[in-house]
Amino acid sequence: MPKVALFNQNGSKVGDIELNDTVFGIEPNKHVLFEAVLMQRASLRQGNHKVKGRSEVRGGGRKPWRQKGTGRARQGSIRSPQWRGGGTVFGPVPRSYSYKLPKKVRRLAIKSALSSKVVEENILVLEALSFDAPKTKEFANVLKGLSVNSKTLVVTDGLDENVALSARNIPGVTVVPADGISVLDVLGHDKLVMTKSAVEKVEEVLA
Repeated sequence: MPKVALFNQNGSKVGDIELNDTVFGIEPNKHVLFEAVLMQRASLRQGNHKVKGRSEVRGGGRKPWRQKGTGRARQGSIRSPQWRGGGTVFGPVPRSYSYKLPKKVRRLAIKSALSSKVVEENILVLEALSFDAPKTKEFANVLKGLSVNSKTLVVTDGLDENVALSARNIPGVTVVPADGISVLDVLGHDKLVMTKSAVEKVEEVLA
C-alpha cells in the first residue's frame, strides 16, 4: 500500500497514512485519462452557436427574374444559399456536446488520476481542515505551512462553507467536496491536498 505523510493544519507532520492500493496505487491508464478529460471538456461546451437557414433569413420572397429568356441561371430567391446574404446550409444550431463514458471507465479514470498524483508525490493529506469563520489569511497560512505555492486542489469531506469562502480569493486554489472530485480537477492542478476524512470517503466509494 502507498504510504504518505499526514500533516496537521499548521503544516507539521504528525505521522503517516496508508492509502488504499486499489484506489491510489494502480498504474495510471493514460488513454482512459485522455477519454475522461475529453468527455468533461465536451460537456463544458455551451453549444449555443446558431446560424440562420434559408427559411429564417429576411427577404427573398419574390423571384428575382423570370424563369426563361434572360440568359441567366434560373433563380427562385435572392436568399438561396449561393447568394450573398442567403441562408446557410447545414450550419451549426444549438446542441449539447455532452456524452457519457461507461461507469467502469469513469471509475478507472478517477483512480488513475489519483494514483498519478501519488506517483508524482504531489498529494498531501491533512489531519483536518476547519475554520471558525471565513479567513483568507488563515487558509494562505495553511498552504504556506505545507510549502504549497502552485495550483492546488483541496478536497474536503463535505461542503464546508468557511473553508470554501476562505480559499475563494486565492488564485489557483480550488476547493471541492470528496463526492464532487473529478478527473479534470485532479489533473488540472499541480498539487492535491486532501483531508483524512476525504481520503476515507473516496476510498469507501471507489475501493
